[in-house]
Amino acid sequence: MTDAPALTTDLVAIPSHEDETAAGDYIESWLREETDGAVERDRHGNVIARKGSGDTSLALVGHHDVVPPEESQVGDDGYRVTERDGRIYGRGAADMKGAVAAAMCAFRDASPLCELVFASFVGEEVGGTGARGAIEDGFSPDYAIVGEGSTNYSQPGVTDVAIAHRGRRGSTIHVEGTAAHASEPEAGENAIYRATDAIDVVRDLPFPETTVLGQTMEGSVAVTEIEGGTAWNMIPDGCTVTVDERTVPGERAPLAHVEDIPGVSLAIDQDLPPMACAERAFADFVHETAGVTQDGSPEQVKKPHATDAGWLAEAGTACVVCGAAEPGEAHTADESVSAAVLDRCYDIYRRCAEDFEALA
Repeated sequence: MTDAPALTTDLVAIPSHEDETAAGDYIESWLREETDGAVERDRHGNVIARKGSGDTSLALVGHHDVVPPEESQVGDDGYRVTERDGRIYGRGAADMKGAVAAAMCAFRDASPLCELVFASFVGEEVGGTGARGAIEDGFSPDYAIVGEGSTNYSQPGVTDVAIAHRGRRGSTIHVEGTAAHASEPEAGENAIYRATDAIDVVRDLPFPETTVLGQTMEGSVAVTEIEGGTAWNMIPDGCTVTVDERTVPGERAPLAHVEDIPGVSLAIDQDLPPMACAERAFADFVHETAGVTQDGSPEQVKKPHATDAGWLAEAGTACVVCGAAEPGEAHTADESVSAAVLDRCYDIYRRCAEDFEALA
């Protein structure tokens, strides 16, 4: 067993849903004391370390912020952490302090033949603010393994390699009408009726679809909220409709078609980018490395939701996702991660760092 599980326990105990400073302090201090890397804390609060040299760079990427904990996950002095049946329980164990700990240990122990970079970002859970800030400041590794969950995707007990993931575009359809008394509906323009016309347009839109390294990837589009009207006896002069779209690399649903309806406009509220690995050789390299670390046969898979890999890929980094978290663990009241899988991820990350020259 490596010391990744023990380090995970330490990290999980540190609250980081409102302020990531304390967790970042711990990671920075540990890296300075335990590794021979050059460690920096950038102006956004990200912790970045580098070691080795070469013509190419490989980054092990994670984030140390978490979503707000459930009451049961909070103790007197921080987050509550428990261990039982080979698993570590606590807010952030799966998403994703466990993989951060595995990457920290791999960064410490690897003897890379390339430039090896460790990065733990802030603000992933609120739109990737840390990753975006680092990229704006010049963070641009050639390749990255992002340690979000990829375990148990193809089959139980296997840590797979995700070569792509969906993005998320959240939009609001704003609808204007003309108010009137409900006893004279013809005197106004009913914004809710116009909104239903816009909803019909969304309903009929084709889902975005693409192919990544030979695998078909489909997104989705759905209306998720509607709000309008001010009184039971008034024709509404305004209505809003929320649309959730799961995007795929290079494709978006043509939502702008709703603006062909009079009084209807569209605003994009959030656009988290999808990810597609830009280099098959890199995807195959990490996949093969993952295969030699476990008894099962990992596969190249796709993830349904966005990660910081989307921002990195958009900026030109070839990315894959490979980590300990399993489907259904993140953001739950009993969030947990397997200690054995943390050891496996440590092995994957270290082997990738040490064998990377073959790809370069």
